[in-house]
Amino acid sequence: MQPNTKPFTIGLIQMAMSKDKAKTLTKAISMLEEAAKKGVQVACLPELFLTEYFCQSLDAKNFDLAESVDGPTTQALAALAKKTGMVIVNSIYERAAAGLYYNTAVVIEKDGSIAGIYRKMHIPHDPLFEEKYYFAPGDLGFKAHDISVGKIGTLVCWDQWYPEGARLTAMQGAQVLFYPTAIGWHPAEKAQYGQSQVEAWETIQRSHAIANGVYVASCNRVGHEVITGDGIEFFGHSFIADPFGRILAMGSHDKEEILTAVVDPAQQEYTRRNWPFFRDRRVDAYGDITKRFGA
Repeated sequence: MQPNTKPFTIGLIQMAMSKDKAKTLTKAISMLEEAAKKGVQVACLPELFLTEYFCQSLDAKNFDLAESVDGPTTQALAALAKKTGMVIVNSIYERAAAGLYYNTAVVIEKDGSIAGIYRKMHIPHDPLFEEKYYFAPGDLGFKAHDISVGKIGTLVCWDQWYPEGARLTAMQGAQVLFYPTAIGWHPAEKAQYGQSQVEAWETIQRSHAIANGVYVASCNRVGHEVITGDGIEFFGHSFIADPFGRILAMGSHDKEEILTAVVDPAQQEYTRRNWPFFRDRRVDAYGDITKRFGA
């Protein structure tokens, strides 16, 4: 397939979630409809947007929240994609089989069909982020998806910290790396570490944009969700960066909003011609990258 050369508009839906799944889905649909009216051609929702972030605690009842790739959430968004003519990056808790669950991004084409799926590869295990209990590591590898306006990659949250994932996705021709996200502060740590945590999170992703000559679009949730203890204060700060790492759009820490930016393939071409990192990579010398640590 020939690479797309026409600019297209992308959008991020930064939103807060509630305990009522139907209410949250209705709000997501409303914000997506507003995004379409703004001219957005590819929209991305936050990670596991349908519910509060249940991974704060270990509770087997939460497995009941999972659904199939083509389940009710995807079906609702597929109908919206077809109605608006907009590609949607959907994030679901996927039930692949009894006892087998994934954190999955579903790319829905503008005609309502599924253009591709990606299962989160890197699974964290931290206080209030007990994801290894709920998700198996992704088994589909890093993927770029052909869509009607171009080619995009979909990684998920903790994948943001790994240059290998960004590189391997960009190598497949992705023009944009979308990162549906659920990241926030532990309230007791916010005063001491909060600002530096946000800056590190932003910096690593902007470095992916620069190192790979791609657009990066990271979509986070907002709101203070308490499932156990002090809960998590999700810090928003969704953003879109261009291949130079420049910020094109940036969200607040606490407000629901729609962020938009234009992806211009000509800018990607220009950047890569002047910073030809793919040309100068020493692929003959990287064999040890597959080792856990050490030479």
